[in-house]
Amino acid sequence: MRRDDIVSLFGFTYWANRQILASVAAIPSAEFVAPASYTYRNLRGTLVHALDVELSWRRRLRGEPREIWDQSLVDADFESAATLARRWAADEAEMRAWIATLSDADLEAVIDLGDGDHFPLWYYLAHMVTHGIQQRRDAAMILEALGHTAPELDFLYYADSLGA
Repeated sequence: MRRDDIVSLFGFTYWANRQILASVAAIPSAEFVAPASYTYRNLRGTLVHALDVELSWRRRLRGEPREIWDQSLVDADFESAATLARRWAADEAEMRAWIATLSDADLEAVIDLGDGDHFPLWYYLAHMVTHGIQQRRDAAMILEALGHTAPELDFLYYADSLGA
């Protein structure tokens, strides 16, 4: 996979994150932390988990010590969608800066993380993108269950937004 492809996939990821966070910002704060009826994470927990996975995988793939990448974000540190959006924006900037340093050869290089995790770097990055898709889908379903309209999050809506 080429760096331009990874840049596009993460562009989609961050666009979709902003879409879901904008929808979440419009709901009452009590619903942000209300228990979900069909998943073990509430809306806040689902979104914090998505951010946490992006953050920890990036740190791990960059070779940071386990004490750094194996720390979990705490849901209670994100009292609102706005707080979460600010943290995610900072994470996005860091991720985009790191991806900008990668070459196509870097993306093809096999990274051995132990425990059977022995894949090209781009596989891990694709995992981060697809995991985010799953978590945003869960967040959208929670929004719908709370009686709100979830945003359109499909890739082609993102592509359409690029032409605007």
